Amino acid sequence: MNQPKASGCPVRSWKKQFATIYIGQAFSVLGSAAVHFSIIWWLTAKTEDAVVLTLATIAGFAPFILLGPFAGVLADRMNRKTLMMLADGLVALSSVILGAAFLINPDLPIWFAYIILFLRGIGSTFHTPAMQAAIPLLVPQEMLTKAGGWGQLIASLGNLLGPVLGAALFGIMPIAYIMLVDIFGAVFAIVCLLFVRIPNVPRSGETPHVFADMKLGFRAMRANKPLMAIFPAMMATNILGVPLGSLLPLLVKTYFGGDAMDSSIVELLFAGGMLVTSAVLGVWGGMKKRFLMVSIFVAVMGAASALGVAFPGGLWLFMICCFIVGGCGPFTNVPLMAYLQETTAPDMMGKVMSLIMMCMTLAMPVGLIVAGPVSKVVGVENWFIWSGIALVVCGVICRLATRKYDAVTMKPVVSEPTATNSKT
Repeated sequence: MNQPKASGCPVRSWKKQFATIYIGQAFSVLGSAAVHFSIIWWLTAKTEDAVVLTLATIAGFAPFILLGPFAGVLADRMNRKTLMMLADGLVALSSVILGAAFLINPDLPIWFAYIILFLRGIGSTFHTPAMQAAIPLLVPQEMLTKAGGWGQLIASLGNLLGPVLGAALFGIMPIAYIMLVDIFGAVFAIVCLLFVRIPNVPRSGETPHVFADMKLGFRAMRANKPLMAIFPAMMATNILGVPLGSLLPLLVKTYFGGDAMDSSIVELLFAGGMLVTSAVLGVWGGMKKRFLMVSIFVAVMGAASALGVAFPGGLWLFMICCFIVGGCGPFTNVPLMAYLQETTAPDMMGKVMSLIMMCMTLAMPVGLIVAGPVSKVVGVENWFIWSGIALVVCGVICRLATRKYDAVTMKPVVSEPTATNSKT
């Protein structure tokens, strides 16, 4: 993807612009995470049904699958600040609708919650590419990595604290009033954006060719043999791993006999594992044999998933294992992304990344559609055990398929710190 020149703002002001955006986004992410947890826990308490939870997760993912490529094109064609504000506004509107509906009828039908989750998913689908495309217009090129780290930290903290806030509010007030947290967060994010100037970029009059771009991206992927060797394993990891996260509230309630606070602690530890290992990677940089690292931590993720449900009364053990499972995420995703950034041509980067993200997202509902009915029949705890074993096998297969590419996928050795040019 062609990247415009870094900041259209004076160097001295980019930090203020960047901070203004992310202060607003911090409140928006926190409110959204709290409300999302409240909706999921309401569904859990109301139904105790794995199928209901998997359908809820699919409702949230579906907009990205259906609209993802078009959202990326629109982010390049439309004013990005306006698109971000509209997306935040749609999320706030969905909370207004759900809050009003709960006030009118506290015993809402399940399908109504699915519609709200779908609307919130649409907002996220359009907000994400607009945000990613806007930041390079504000931040100097040489500071993009650090700025991205700060953005990831804010998102992680919001997702870390959101479930705790949602659980606390769920215990002291009706769910209708919890929606106010999300509404205030989204409105605050919109107000912050009003004080930010995001430069426009020149746009050609060409009609966007979404499917042609996807075809070019697929060709670039297919030409990358190490990527094609590891790609099936990463797809399988998503198919097996995503349902584990969506079924956490049900497992806590039905298998361990926990409550909303226990579930929020589990979510907190899961997100905390991601936060800690992200920081570790920032300092350590990871193993030299990056695909070996991916294979190892896919297997570790599976082992921790299976071990966590070994004892029905061992909620504390399950919480520790959730921290480990969450921590495996960056150890598998970051090395692969780093390899892609190094080996993909700049003019193919956006196409390849968007296609990979679409494939990974498509894998999620496949796993959820299987996990819901199966876990309902065999028990959600047995799904965790057998999925964990399958992930261990997947890690072994991943290693066997990629070990011959170790020489070309190893982390490059930095011989001297002379490269001041920023590579994007």
